[in-house]
Amino acid sequence: MIDIEVNQQILHNQNEALAALFVSNKDTRNRIRKIIREEMKDAAKRLREDARYAMDEDPRKAYRAVKSTVYRKILGGNVSILQRRRAGARYQLMRERKLDKNPNQRGGNRRPRSARTEALDTYYGADRNFVLRFLNSGTVSRGTRYGNRGAIAARNWFTNVAPQEMNLAAENLAAVIEEELAEAYAEKDKS
Repeated sequence: MIDIEVNQQILHNQNEALAALFVSNKDTRNRIRKIIREEMKDAAKRLREDARYAMDEDPRKAYRAVKSTVYRKILGGNVSILQRRRAGARYQLMRERKLDKNPNQRGGNRRPRSARTEALDTYYGADRNFVLRFLNSGTVSRGTRYGNRGAIAARNWFTNVAPQEMNLAAENLAAVIEEELAEAYAEKDKS
């Protein structure tokens, strides 16, 4: 006959160490959520940089409208263009006009700016999410009583870049979570 001797204390410690690896464990879940939050912030930061370079000029900082989200009920997150319900504080950017520099200049646009144009120019930062949406999906040809305003061609920069950034974030998350779980197992196994 074969006799097997089992040390109950070692078995109990192994069970506790393995239980620490489950996502149902509150500490493990919080650790993973923190890692996801950091990685989503990094992905959003990289997308903001891409948004800055997608626009020729951005004096009102519309690139700030790229946001990251971490889900509450499941472990995960996403990055998207912010859709605010309310605008933040107004900001008036005063740009010097070429006509103001040289009052003797002939020609130039002397048509007064509408109140709507003035209102849109006071949005700043993340409140200018509509600019990123226009650049991403484009607009139809617009006309005014003064003539054709043209259309903005769709650049699809967010549609093309965001999946790549999320794949990179997933790869980074896999490596970091694996390290974190190994550390949590070693920590519990010692005790």
